[in-house]
Amino acid sequence: MDIGHTSTRSRDATILALRDFSRKLVRELGFMRTTLAGTDLAPSAVHAVIEIGASPGINAKDLGKLLRLDKSNTSRQLAKLEGGGFIRRVTADDDGRSSALYLTDDGQRLRERIDQFGTKQVSTALRRIVPEDQETLLRTMALYADALSNNTDAPDTAEPAMLSIQEGYQPGCIGDIASLHARFYADHWGFGAFFEKKVATELASFAAALPADGKALWLYREHGRVLASLAIDGDLDTGTAHLRWFIVDDSLRGTGVGRQLLARAMQFVDERFQHTYLWTFKGLDAARHLYESFGFQLTQESEGSQWGTTVTEQRFDRAHP
Repeated sequence: MDIGHTSTRSRDATILALRDFSRKLVRELGFMRTTLAGTDLAPSAVHAVIEIGASPGINAKDLGKLLRLDKSNTSRQLAKLEGGGFIRRVTADDDGRSSALYLTDDGQRLRERIDQFGTKQVSTALRRIVPEDQETLLRTMALYADALSNNTDAPDTAEPAMLSIQEGYQPGCIGDIASLHARFYADHWGFGAFFEKKVATELASFAAALPADGKALWLYREHGRVLASLAIDGDLDTGTAHLRWFIVDDSLRGTGVGRQLLARAMQFVDERFQHTYLWTFKGLDAARHLYESFGFQLTQESEGSQWGTTVTEQRFDRAHP
């Protein structure tokens, strides 16, 4: 069966979940307290120390923009830091109204204590997370932070950053791809061993024939483990290509991996075939949206129970330009 990943939550549910996680992060990191990081400073002042240390000579206006503080709040926090002997101001030579901000020796020591506090917090948390999930955490938090910093919604057609996609068989890929399919369909459709065996045996036979004219396999891997895949099983004599084993792990949602895999595949088939088709299940709306954005159209739909539970199978076809 040919699939793409699908969101297991509605948009409203995703928003509520992210808001809950964000509030918990704020609480657990201590931002609800009147002081932060083992100091007697407010959270905004602590962040000011960190940013001035990272960018010596920054001016108050730029610091305020960086911290999302208004002018009066920025001035108030800087006055407290200056009064405490943690920062010093140096009047700019070219503009007597502007001052460059630097940490004093006491400010540098304070910054080191803040860094130690933050490092301990994160280190303690990471000990409870396996290394593979740590990488997923870094990627998804980076995406979330970047999205928050961008005040405009990016269109669905925006080009994602290019990712490292490999072509051809890679050791372990058969088991990884079969596992991705098995877990996804067991969780969402109740499929069992029959489905996993079918994916693994057919994929193994396909991979064993590679490299072969008209056939290709693309993989996205992290730390040696396949997290996304797509294959084209084509027949040059008939001019028809079958898109198969398209799946993307939920941890990669929003990264553009699925779109890039499909773009690679469409370039491949457009150079060799007149027609491409795929089979999927009704209800995978995110996958359907992606297929249709590349010119696929629903051509056939029927209900069946060959997979161990009743599902509606769908065929999508694409005539090449």
